[in-house]
Amino acid sequence: MSTIVRVEAFVVAQKLRRSFHFSQWGYDHRAVCLVRVTTDDGRYGWGEGYGPADVVRAGVEFFAPLLPGADPLHTGALWQRLHARGHDFARRGVLLAALSAIDVALWDLKGKILGAPVQVLLGGPRRAAVSVYATGMYFDDEPNLTARLAAEAAGYVAQGFRAVKMKVGLGVAADAANVRAVRAAIGPAVKLMIDSNHAFSLREALDLVRRVEDCAITWFEEPLSPDDYAGYRELRRRSSIPIAAGECESGVAGFHQLFGAQAVDIAQPDICACGGFTEVQRIAALARAHGVDVTPHCWGTGIGFAVGLHFLSTIDMLPGRLRLPEPFLEMDRTENALRDELTQPRYQVIDGRVTVPDAPGLGVEVDPGRLAEFRRTTS
Repeated sequence: MSTIVRVEAFVVAQKLRRSFHFSQWGYDHRAVCLVRVTTDDGRYGWGEGYGPADVVRAGVEFFAPLLPGADPLHTGALWQRLHARGHDFARRGVLLAALSAIDVALWDLKGKILGAPVQVLLGGPRRAAVSVYATGMYFDDEPNLTARLAAEAAGYVAQGFRAVKMKVGLGVAADAANVRAVRAAIGPAVKLMIDSNHAFSLREALDLVRRVEDCAITWFEEPLSPDDYAGYRELRRRSSIPIAAGECESGVAGFHQLFGAQAVDIAQPDICACGGFTEVQRIAALARAHGVDVTPHCWGTGIGFAVGLHFLSTIDMLPGRLRLPEPFLEMDRTENALRDELTQPRYQVIDGRVTVPDAPGLGVEVDPGRLAEFRRTTS
């Protein structure tokens, strides 16, 4: 029997060549906390946490002493041990992101020990490739932002994407003009989603819905503050556009509150923040009981993207039927060397889909040379 001997956290960072922003914040660099769990026979698994990288690292270091000597196959029992240790301090948020990173690494390690991909451990694949959508069209200081957003969206379609998501949150009038320009650029057949990162009041969100509801919007993501459950319920009741949210929720308890409020049509847990594979299975079961579809949020390295691929390859969209609608996984298209250079494989979009890795575990490896290089950028 293998036993865990070491849990390591690595903060990797990248300075961006060109900064960008959304409704709440700007980015001039990217940083992610990776986790490696190693056993006494030299095998290891990789995970990552979604959140402020240095804070996630502190959380991993808080949990790490609880794992040496444990059986890495006992993912559920280990999750409960870690959760119980942190429950009095931070039931949600960054500490749960640290737990998520460890949990993902344990599932990767479990797959390697058992010689099976994570999708098999989760119950078996429903699809060999997952449909993806391009996330981009962030804001910058260009004088003609509308034209730039439209051109960027058209470029994603040319790359093979059949769905794209753009940012809104500059103001209702400006957002409506940008949405119309993007829809005209991509044509009627490509799915279009909008994401405000909780920029609006209920009144503003309803105004934007009215202005763009004829643009065939697949979903309106995070229109309101994640704490405004009553507002979400009212917006969903009055909106002709499906409402999506959940990247700010943590754990099955948080999603229980979201679903109990009848706040969303589509739940968007980030598996690297909401509790890892162990907890997202519970969230997905709860979502199904409430008639809510699940489309994970995904932002990070190739590890996090593989996490989304494996999970979405195993779930069914509602309602169940022979010819199922396909779930979509977010594929961030902003500058990201931590995804494109640090990890293998390099993901290719073919006919709007990305093939799920079929090697044991997540099927992702970290380049040790690039890991050392990206770690140097944090000093």
